[in-house]
Amino acid sequence: QVQLVESGGGLVQAGGSLRLSCAASGSIFSLGRMGWYRQAPGNERELVAHIGSLGSTNYADSVKGRFTISRDNAKNTMYLQMNSLKPEDTAVYYCNTFSAKVPWGQGTQVTVSS
Repeated sequence: QVQLVESGGGLVQAGGSLRLSCAASGSIFSLGRMGWYRQAPGNERELVAHIGSLGSTNYADSVKGRFTISRDNAKNTMYLQMNSLKPEDTAVYYCNTFSAKVPWGQGTQVTVSS
C-alpha cells in the first residue's frame, strides 16, 4: 500500500511562507485526486485544498488566494505553497487522497506566531 510522508513544516511569523511536501512511496497519479488536510488542537481535521490527477484545484475559503497546491506525478510528490500565513493556520498538516483512503501519516507541524 502507498505510504505518504509529509515534510516542510516549521515555525514562522505571521505573513511568512512555507512550502510543504508530500512524498509517496508509489505512484500518486494512480491515487487520483489528492488533498492537503490540517488539524488544529481541539478541532476536526479539515480539507484545505485538493488537486486532480491532471491539475485541477480547489481551495477552502479560508486559504483561497494564499495557498497553492501542486503535484509532480513524475516525482510522486505533492506540494502546498503557503503564503501570507496567519496564526489561525497553525495546525498539523497531512496529505491524503480526496477520499482519505491511504493510512494517515505523521503530518508536519506548522506554527504561525503573531
